[in-house]
Amino acid sequence: MTDTTGPAQPPHDASEPENPVFEDPALEAVGVGPWEGPLPAGEHYDPDLLRLGDRRNVVDEYRYWTREAIIADLDQRRHEFHVAIENWQHDFNIGTVVRNANAFLAESVHIVGKRRWNRRGAMVTDRYQHVRHHATVEEFVAWARDEGLAVVGIDNLPGSVPIETTALPRRAVLVFGQEGPGLSEPVREVCSMICSITQFGSTRSINAGVASGIAMHAWVREHVFGQRPTR
Repeated sequence: MTDTTGPAQPPHDASEPENPVFEDPALEAVGVGPWEGPLPAGEHYDPDLLRLGDRRNVVDEYRYWTREAIIADLDQRRHEFHVAIENWQHDFNIGTVVRNANAFLAESVHIVGKRRWNRRGAMVTDRYQHVRHHATVEEFVAWARDEGLAVVGIDNLPGSVPIETTALPRRAVLVFGQEGPGLSEPVREVCSMICSITQFGSTRSINAGVASGIAMHAWVREHVFGQRPTR
């Protein structure tokens, strides 16, 4: 992870290869083998991947591309929303939130609280998703204010509005609380709105990682596909 000074870049463990052929041994049967035929031209291609094959968790469009080239291409298309999650107790859902943010092409993911988080759930998507860290809520709020972003909380709280029938701001940061306690009081106080996800069963709440995917998809339906919420 990077801190909030300077442009955000995906976290990277220097002990790992920059462009691993096998990001996960379990994926050796997935992806594509060595390139067959004359090698393609273009700086976005990785010579090692062309020679050995590409088993990474990427869409076919990015097969054999370098990590840097993939990030640069994604940066041309990222959406105008950000995602933030509070991390005061090392929430294991953060990896899923990052993976969802990559799937829905969020601008950045913001970790508020503890810097360290479990990357297993991200399924290596953190290599391609910008991730920032804010040590305190105040630091996070100051950043959002400077960027002109509406802070939108996602939690089933008294007074919250249903996300299914509520218009979300285009330039927004969707904030998710710690699994269990939900959004902290300091975050609730700075939210321009708090949206709930309508549920129909017996459980009081749903997993924070699942909630993040639902909320991001709601933003995409509205601002990418133009499907406005209706009451």
